[in-house]
Amino acid sequence: MFMAASMLAGCASAPAAENGEPAVARCAEISGYSLSDIKLTDPYCENALDKEIDYLLSLETDRLLAGFRQNGSIAVNGVQPYGGWEDSLIGGHTLGHYLTALAQAYENGGSSASNKKALYAKMTEIIDGLVPCQSENGFLWGGKIINFGNHEIQFDNVEKGKSDLFNEAWVPWYTMHKIFEGLISVYAETGYQPALDIAKKLGDWTYERVSGWSEEMRRTVLSIEYGGMNDALYNLYAYTGDTKYAEAAHVFDEDELFAQIRSDGKNVLNNRHANTTIPKIIGALKRYLMLDGKMMGLTKVDASEYLETAEVFWQMVVDHHTYHTGGNSEWEHFGEDDILNQERTNCNCETCNVYNMLKLTRDLFAITGDKKYADYYENAFLNHILASQNPETGMTTYFQAMATGYFRTFSTAVDSFWCCTGSGMENFTKLGDSIYFKHGDEIYVNMYLSSEITDSSLGLKLTQTTDIPESDEAVFRLKLDANRSFALRLRIPDWIMGDMALTLNGKPLEFTEEAGYAVIDREWADGDELGVKIPLGLKAYNLQDGINTVCFRYGPLLLAAKLSDSNMTTTYTGMSVLIPENTVVPDDTLTLNDGLSPRDVKDDPAAYFTKNKGLSFTFEASSEKLEFVPYYTLYNTRYGIYWKLKAKE
Repeated sequence: MFMAASMLAGCASAPAAENGEPAVARCAEISGYSLSDIKLTDPYCENALDKEIDYLLSLETDRLLAGFRQNGSIAVNGVQPYGGWEDSLIGGHTLGHYLTALAQAYENGGSSASNKKALYAKMTEIIDGLVPCQSENGFLWGGKIINFGNHEIQFDNVEKGKSDLFNEAWVPWYTMHKIFEGLISVYAETGYQPALDIAKKLGDWTYERVSGWSEEMRRTVLSIEYGGMNDALYNLYAYTGDTKYAEAAHVFDEDELFAQIRSDGKNVLNNRHANTTIPKIIGALKRYLMLDGKMMGLTKVDASEYLETAEVFWQMVVDHHTYHTGGNSEWEHFGEDDILNQERTNCNCETCNVYNMLKLTRDLFAITGDKKYADYYENAFLNHILASQNPETGMTTYFQAMATGYFRTFSTAVDSFWCCTGSGMENFTKLGDSIYFKHGDEIYVNMYLSSEITDSSLGLKLTQTTDIPESDEAVFRLKLDANRSFALRLRIPDWIMGDMALTLNGKPLEFTEEAGYAVIDREWADGDELGVKIPLGLKAYNLQDGINTVCFRYGPLLLAAKLSDSNMTTTYTGMSVLIPENTVVPDDTLTLNDGLSPRDVKDDPAAYFTKNKGLSFTFEASSEKLEFVPYYTLYNTRYGIYWKLKAKE
């Protein structure tokens, strides 16, 4: 089955509705492969998955369920919830992410048989444990209790505009979204019926509550972060066919915001909380996928404006608010358009933002097939997501500083449970989900990463072996049960430094180029070997508001200068989020050697770097001979991505 997190980003085999009719009204032209059909063999990614599974299996079911049991008036026998954000008014948000991660890890082609067995046992134990916690009216909650006479008081308070996050309400609908998604993910990946049963009862409770809102109350509720409640409820509709869930989802569609985004005006996103906004747009796109062209009662739904909303929003974020890691925002908020250099601090690029941007990007690619989405996905995946995990401990980041001289900080195993801890669980259990896509008898290759896919409809096992960018080559080996005609569409990446060249079984192979893809449409035989050569090199990029503030990329990988690991003291911001306290580079200006200008370095960066062993480069254009390496590898030291180049006076 296809992943719930992006189900319907393609023609997913969703279960039929209860009346036996297909629940999905519309599916995109291009579909992703199931996680079970994909196995990543890249060593770094293999380790990332293993570390994440180890962490998931280390968490105690009783502690994860403790808040739900307390709210359900079930004895916990002295067991307490985990600390950090789990011991707060949004306790239980982690369980939603955790269930999705368990389901993805269970389905993942890289999971061992023993891990699959343990993951399934965890999943079903938690789902079975939630059943008695659910109220008769369908309400299910795991947050800290502030009124023992009314466990729904956070939702009541939000309807009144009360949002003191210690005493009244801390984004309860955001938390509910995570619970919904976890339940639906388990059903989507395993077919475990009790998960869907709980989600339906919770959907009934949601429908009854939102149906009673006046327009004024609706505006009040939607002014407080509510995650992707529209997305979750459209997903529930997809798996049940019950239109009341689609109606409830539409209550969370913020049409005034969507219209403002479609206007594509300047600074539309200024001061908006990024991770509040992005899930709303994912939900808007889900309405398009679910309902466009479908009859709802006597009315045929035209949801094309929701697709337009998502497309305009995506472009707005990528063009005007995104750093070269693929991340965005400063202290969780979008700033003015094209103001990025001025907002480089120790609190940039919240990981949840990138997690959600990649969900949106994946769906937009499946609908449109536009290569720009694949280009962005690869960049953010390699240069933010991979950088967000400590490969030794498996712990994940909240922020990633874009200011020079800071370092990355990571969650702890049992006493942080930030939002990015939860999305991190998901990120590293679905690492291979957007390498390959399919359209009819065409297979899209969107990333060059060692991996295997199995396509039973074609009788094909396709193995990709590559060490790009350590070399410029990838090899695809085909194992077929019989000769088959189909097309391979190989993405021509935005970082290419020349012309792509192909060989088939060692001989040069001609190809056609279509919309940024090298297309090979032929009859393939068992044992065929396709060689791909992608010239690569160094490129320099500047920020919109810093013409001489630059970073460097080698092939697909963003480079960063490796700085000291001394005095790496930390502090806290917001709700106990760990951040680096001080920089060791108060001025990130690099004065260039005599006769050099910033333009010289930007136009031909390769002329000013010496390549060392592996992916290590020494910058030779200034007296500071900085060593640059792939940014994602610098998890235990200070770094500098951006540097201001200055000619010597």
